[in-house]
Amino acid sequence: MAGCFLPRAAGLFHLRRTTTLLTGSRFYRGQGPEPEPPTVKEQSDGIRRIILNNPKKRNALSLSMLESLRENLVTDVDSDDLRVIIISAKGSVFSSGHDLKELTSAQGREYHTKVFHTCAEVMTLIQDIPVPVVAMVNGVATAAGCQLVASCDIAIVTEKSTFATPGVNVGLFCSTPAVAIGRAVPRKVAMEMLLTGTPISAHDALLHGLVSKVVPEERLEEETLAIARRVCQASRPVVALGKATFQRQMSQGRDAAYATASKVMVDNLALSDGQEGIRAFIEKRKPVWSHKAEQAHD
Repeated sequence: MAGCFLPRAAGLFHLRRTTTLLTGSRFYRGQGPEPEPPTVKEQSDGIRRIILNNPKKRNALSLSMLESLRENLVTDVDSDDLRVIIISAKGSVFSSGHDLKELTSAQGREYHTKVFHTCAEVMTLIQDIPVPVVAMVNGVATAAGCQLVASCDIAIVTEKSTFATPGVNVGLFCSTPAVAIGRAVPRKVAMEMLLTGTPISAHDALLHGLVSKVVPEERLEEETLAIARRVCQASRPVVALGKATFQRQMSQGRDAAYATASKVMVDNLALSDGQEGIRAFIEKRKPVWSHKAEQAHD
């Protein structure tokens, strides 16, 4: 099994990598030059990187982009070799949201329904899969692009990044982005973003809880990878259990949340890795994780 650590040379991300190119959810088999894939997937040492790869269209979340992103998220998601996913983008725009050319009357209601169903599926997958998903943002994130950032477990962004839900200004209220954004920032902040479309700065996004950390552009990759490596040091089943429980209890009332979390703490203690961690602490040594969801006791 691949280790969890990446070389730190000059803070760069060196990969012994295989790259999967996807066009929608299908591998390209046409004649002539291959088209640019909507996303690129790279994986090394437990860290998977998914790169939005359509800068000419501001990394718009077209149906093909969403389908490709979905496939990149779910492929081998239960493999022990996968510990964390980083979503980033090529170009100066992280994502401008949906491709408005796909949302005209010419496409029709059925196509529109498919677009928003697929988008919702991708956003919920990010929160439901067993590994943490980190957004690495260096630029503009608007509408569904902002929704993507809000849906991730962690978001590391540069000082020049901005965030907005400007749909109201083109006659399409950002109702689906509001689901993720309204759960990440205070209600009145969300409503101001949604009703005015005015962008907020990276530091305001940090202040309101939309992002986790703001860093200089030259340190973005280093800071993001430091977090990813730290996740890699933990037990995979413990992280998976913790992430799932956090999402579950956040939708519950206080008493139900404590009941849920208390039961999960007991379940966590029954995991082999749970007991290994406690033994290692008592014995003053580093834990040796199995990364298997095996039981130490009933």
